[in-house]
Amino acid sequence: MISRRAAMGTFAALTLSLAACGRDAGETADSGSNDSTAPAKGGAQVRGSIKGAGATSQSDAQDAWMNAFMDANPDADVQYGGGGSGAGREKFLAGAVDFCGSDSAMKDEELATAGDIIEVPAYISPIAICYKLAGFEGDNHVQMSASTVAKVFSGAITSWDAPEIAADNPGVTLPSTPIIVVHRSDKSGTTKNFTDFLSKAAPQDWTNKAEEVWPFDGQSGDGTSGMVTTVAGAEGAIGYADESKVDTSALGTISVGLEGTFVPPSAQAAAKALEASKPAEGATDTVMAYSISRNTAGTYPVILVSYLIAHQKYDDADIADTVKAYLSYCVSEEGQQQAHDKAGSAPLTDALRTKVMAAVETIQ
Repeated sequence: MISRRAAMGTFAALTLSLAACGRDAGETADSGSNDSTAPAKGGAQVRGSIKGAGATSQSDAQDAWMNAFMDANPDADVQYGGGGSGAGREKFLAGAVDFCGSDSAMKDEELATAGDIIEVPAYISPIAICYKLAGFEGDNHVQMSASTVAKVFSGAITSWDAPEIAADNPGVTLPSTPIIVVHRSDKSGTTKNFTDFLSKAAPQDWTNKAEEVWPFDGQSGDGTSGMVTTVAGAEGAIGYADESKVDTSALGTISVGLEGTFVPPSAQAAAKALEASKPAEGATDTVMAYSISRNTAGTYPVILVSYLIAHQKYDDADIADTVKAYLSYCVSEEGQQQAHDKAGSAPLTDALRTKVMAAVETIQ
C-alpha cells in the first residue's frame, strides 16, 4: 500500500509500471501536505483504490484534496497524475484511469464514446498572463486591453514599448525589450481557455478559434510548470498559466482591460466572470459545461473552469464508492475552501455546489 502522505512522491516511481498494466495516472503532480482530519463527505469511510489524471492546473488543489480525504479514509488510496487536460480525457476514455480533471469540457465526439458520465466544475481560477520584465513584478501590473493582448500573442506587437502597450499604460515608461511569446507545448485546456478569451474578446485581432493546441510556432513549455519556468528564463518573455503557479516576486501579471476597465487576476474577479457565464449548449444536470463570458467589463475574463469527469457506473463497488466520496469531498464547502487556501481558486457558490453535489450523487 502506498503511504497516504507520500502518494504523490511514490507515484512518480510507479508511472511506468502502471502504464504497462492498464489503469494509470500518467504524470505525477507535485507533492503537498495537509493536516486536516475532516471526515470525507458522502458518509461512511471507503476503501477503494482510484486513479485520476489530467489538468495540471488542478495539481495543488488535488494535493490538498487527496491528503485530507485519505487522512479521513485510511483504507482508501487516491492518486492523481498531471499530463494535461487532453491526455487526462484520453486516459479516462481508454479506461486507464477512473476519473480525470480537464480545463475544457468534453467534446461532442468524446461524449459520444464516453457512455454515461458526470462532468462537474470543481476548480475555478484566473489564468494569469505572466511576463518577465524587470521593474514590473508583483503588484506593479502592466495593463493591456484585450485587443493588445491578442496582438502580442499573434505576433503583431513585438516590443514592450509598442504604441498600443504605451496607450494602455499612460505615464509609464516601458523598455524597448523584444517580446518573446511562450505557449504550452502540450494539448492543454488552459490553452483552449486562453484562446477562447482571445477569439471572443478581440475577434478582429485574433482570427483563430479556441483550441487546445497553440496555432503558431515559437518558444514553449510543457505543462503549467514548464510554461512558468520558460517565461521566467528570458527577459521580455510572456505566457499564460494558472495564476496560483505564478511567483509574483519574480514575474509580473497583466491587468486585462475591457471597455477601458483594467482588472488584475484574482479569485474574486474570476468568480464574477463565471457569474456572468451561461451553461454551454447541450449542458445537462450531470454534464455541467459552461460557456464562459469573456467580455463582461469589471470581471477578469481570462479564467478557466476546470472539471472533474467520472463515470456514472463502475463495475467495482469499492471504486464506485471511493470515486463518489472523493468527488463529493472535492466539491464540498470544506474541499473548496482547501482549494482556495492552497491554490487560490474561487470556491463554488452555494447554489452551484448544490447542483454539482446532485450530479456526483448519481455515481454508482
